[in-house]
Amino acid sequence: MTIPTVSVIMAAYNGAAVIGDTIASLQAQTFDDFEVVIVDDCSTDATLSLLQSIDDPRIRLFAAPKNRGPVCARNAAFAEARGRYIAGLDQDDLCEPDRLGAQLRYLDAHPDTVLVGTAATIFDDQTTRPSLLPAVMPPALVEWLLDIMNPLVWSSVMIRGDAARQLDPFTRPERVYAEDFDLYHRLRRFGRIARIDQELLRYRSHDDQVSKRFVETMYASATRVLADRHQATLGDDAGRRCALIVRHIMGQEPVADRASLSLLGDTIMRLQQQCFATETISRDDRKLIRWETARIWGRIGRISLRSGTLGLADTVAVRPDHLGMGYSGLDALAVSKVIGGMRGLIKRRG
Repeated sequence: MTIPTVSVIMAAYNGAAVIGDTIASLQAQTFDDFEVVIVDDCSTDATLSLLQSIDDPRIRLFAAPKNRGPVCARNAAFAEARGRYIAGLDQDDLCEPDRLGAQLRYLDAHPDTVLVGTAATIFDDQTTRPSLLPAVMPPALVEWLLDIMNPLVWSSVMIRGDAARQLDPFTRPERVYAEDFDLYHRLRRFGRIARIDQELLRYRSHDDQVSKRFVETMYASATRVLADRHQATLGDDAGRRCALIVRHIMGQEPVADRASLSLLGDTIMRLQQQCFATETISRDDRKLIRWETARIWGRIGRISLRSGTLGLADTVAVRPDHLGMGYSGLDALAVSKVIGGMRGLIKRRG
């Protein structure tokens, strides 16, 4: 039996409307030495019969005996994967033709890298738009951003199989809805985490996504991931501080008050200082990390000002060293404050 170079793993559940296009995007790959391992998690629509009708020997389809959710279905697919590399893909996302080939070439050229993702565009039934993530993300920036957010799309990820198979389980059910984020952190001990800046994935956005329906569970899981990561740096306050990171950086929710904004800024700077003290990072990469962190800080301020939860004086008063106002400038922050004031007035009149 020939062992494929890449195993694409997928959990399927009630995806009959979209999964055919996803499979077609794999069949159009320029690199064809792969298998697709799919576990159908007891779909109640035509997903299983649709997959059974596809005539492609590279597709290995398994029907779960009972519905256990996407984490367990994905782990079951991983357990059947034979490839030297493991590629993630959700049932509703689309790969560009050179996705697998480009990632394989990257990993072969960078033996110190254990995982590589790609840039992605976001699409729905009407539009396609770019991601808000940075256009250029060298490994040092990816690894820093992992300390404060999730900079990788699961469906864009390829992992070295020998490293992935040392994890038990592959993804942890107790980190549900942030299990991919947790996986990236667990893989860091095996090598570097990187991203190809070319947009090689189309990520489907729709209202019924699990990440939108179970936001609080996702927040709690992501907070545990970061608190575990930063316990030594943040001490007993890691949980509270990491909850702020998750809610206001990952979730992009407005900050409620000046004290919370101050604590969040202090936390970001402590983590960045720890990163610079313990990692070997070039001068150019340090500049890029500082720039992107400042950009994130500016977005936090603008969101809070626009919502009306903070005033301009709050935002300016608590700005940490090296973050300033996120390169927004007082004029941009003032505009956000005006918008926030107008929204507050409309709400009171409503």
